[in-house]
Amino acid sequence: MSLAVAFQMDPMEGLNIEGDSTFVLQLEAQARGHALYHYLPRHLSLHDGRLTARARPVKVVRAPGGKHFTHGAAETLDLAAMDVILMRQDPPFDMAYITATHLLEHVTEDVLIVNDPVSVRNAPEKLFATHFDGLMPPTLITSDRDAVAAFRAEHSEIILKPLFGNGGAGVFHLRRDDDNLNALLEMFTGMSLEPIMVQRYLPEIRQGDKRIILIEGQPVGAVLRVPPAGEARANLHVGGRADKTKLTKRERDICVAIGPTLAEQGLLFVGIDVIGDYLTEINVTSPTGIQEINRLDGVTLEKRVWDAIEARLAARGRKSD
Repeated sequence: MSLAVAFQMDPMEGLNIEGDSTFVLQLEAQARGHALYHYLPRHLSLHDGRLTARARPVKVVRAPGGKHFTHGAAETLDLAAMDVILMRQDPPFDMAYITATHLLEHVTEDVLIVNDPVSVRNAPEKLFATHFDGLMPPTLITSDRDAVAAFRAEHSEIILKPLFGNGGAGVFHLRRDDDNLNALLEMFTGMSLEPIMVQRYLPEIRQGDKRIILIEGQPVGAVLRVPPAGEARANLHVGGRADKTKLTKRERDICVAIGPTLAEQGLLFVGIDVIGDYLTEINVTSPTGIQEINRLDGVTLEKRVWDAIEARLAARGRKSD
């Protein structure tokens, strides 16, 4: 079964072929004989109810030095004619991102979109986690400075982070005696009208945070991301180290609690972050971690993602030549 697959994502030139999950998803789709197309979110157009994208066919190969892809000639794709669209552009989850979900919603009856754009729009990663009671650390979402001050007085050490940030950007660790709180709040409110997220600092972060990949709501692998010395963030792109790991009972319980909701909402490929015993984020936009887990565990998670996609297509009754 050959499928027409469109990747809505960032420029191919910027992919880190040793760490990017989208890249291995492309490699696997190509190995299965699917036809691949690539376009940027800004190349979407909705004209009288018809959604198109100025896209180019793409072929991929694991080769260094910017030789990992070749593009064909640009063409206008009728996105309703695709079999699968993977929405894989990186956050920030801003109005441009939200607008893209609204545009893709026009073709959800015709095309399998991973992840479902309506659910992506309704599940911003830090806010989505707040809907599952008892899983997160003590958390405050507010623009009220007095509320933040009271939260720090209660919990002593806190983490401040932008509500719609990504990749560890703008994350600050404040101790009880840190006198930068007001300056940071001024910075956050000066940059955005959105509330901020404040959480009790979890010292377990020094041992790492765990990225767990779920496919159709089931955990399939995990990687422990250990922060470098003097850093409160474990993100790999800011120097975190990827270590082999296994799921604890608590982490499996977290997956059991959220898994059915993910599957029901069409969130087929999700990455969650866990520190100690607490869920901190549910990543539904463009989750990463596949390549690190593959190397550490000797698996090929991209195959399982594509098995799930093809199973969803079969359940929808969609067939391609």
